[in-house]
Amino acid sequence: ESKERVLQLQGEKWISTMSQVVISILFVIFMVASSVTEARKCGFPAIFNFGDSNSDTGGLSAAFGQAPPPNGITFFHTPAGRFSDGRLVIDFIAKNLGLPYLSAYLDSIGSNFSSGANFATAGSTIRPQNTTRSQSGYSPISLDVQLAQYSDFKTRSINVRKKEGVFKKLLPKEEYFSEALYTFDIGQNDLTAGYKLNMTTEQVKGYIPDSVYKEGGRSFWVHNTGPLGCLPYILDPYPMSSADMDNFGCAKPFNEIAQYFNQKLKEAVVKLREELQEATIVYVDVYKVKYTLISHARKYGFEKGVIACCGKGGKYNFNNVARCGATKIVNGKKILIAKSCKAPSVRIIWDGIHYTEAANNWIFQQIVNGNFSDPPVSLKMACHDQL
Repeated sequence: ESKERVLQLQGEKWISTMSQVVISILFVIFMVASSVTEARKCGFPAIFNFGDSNSDTGGLSAAFGQAPPPNGITFFHTPAGRFSDGRLVIDFIAKNLGLPYLSAYLDSIGSNFSSGANFATAGSTIRPQNTTRSQSGYSPISLDVQLAQYSDFKTRSINVRKKEGVFKKLLPKEEYFSEALYTFDIGQNDLTAGYKLNMTTEQVKGYIPDSVYKEGGRSFWVHNTGPLGCLPYILDPYPMSSADMDNFGCAKPFNEIAQYFNQKLKEAVVKLREELQEATIVYVDVYKVKYTLISHARKYGFEKGVIACCGKGGKYNFNNVARCGATKIVNGKKILIAKSCKAPSVRIIWDGIHYTEAANNWIFQQIVNGNFSDPPVSLKMACHDQL
């Protein structure tokens, strides 16, 4: 069989398993809030986010060291825990809801969790990896760990707020946990690594600790995964034949795997809605938005669709051993060798893996009003009693 067919078969088997994970995860988070029946508006007082580097606002940096400059140069003007030149889609979501940017759960310096917390870390997967971060590059803080962190965070927040003291004002009120918006953006890293390992549905269900059944949430905003085959960190090490490339420089086999994953994710969401009719679960097609941007870059004021802004040489300005921010010692002095391009504001891909602030802002503007959502509900209407 061709390499592409083998890849597809591996992906299909793994993704079918992962759809069961999605159902289980959203179900257990919903359970506690199902007992809350009073009507309420969509004035979300908090956000709890789970994911990978697409929504990490400082988790991996707090655990393993700061994302180096030039990350952060556009908006924060300094590294800010994000793998981008500026803000991420989750930052624009928070801003739109009138909430502060989410502090990473793992970041103990200057964090304020009164309006929620971010459990995402760069390199995270839905399924735990059987390798260390130094071996594979993937975060050990997979989704099951993030959910365990959330469970502990909720319990400790409630206990601390019952006491007087400075920390009371830095933690969310108890009712916020059922009134919050729960956002998910994870799966990309699983498609690049995890699907090669076979596990049964029952083994996957075992990831979810019993304690999660005690947690609650009614409103879910779930992003599917983007066009993997349009990212330099895939295009550079896995060269494809011309027949496997589309007209916009993206690798079709990898995009097909991402689309198949998204199909299964959407099926899981639809099934879950039938089981939990009082919950609002909004499925957001960010794949379509991102691919539209990359395939029509000039139309929307961008250039060099699949070429990274920050990097060092090569066809895609991406070098896996010298990623954005890489340095070397020359004559006893450290110099930056993987630099930012001159105008990140007109580029889509930041470092070969992630998007620029300008692209993230554009993506957010397309999804905020529900134009790419199922059901077609806007961000501010994404609560159970509005549907």
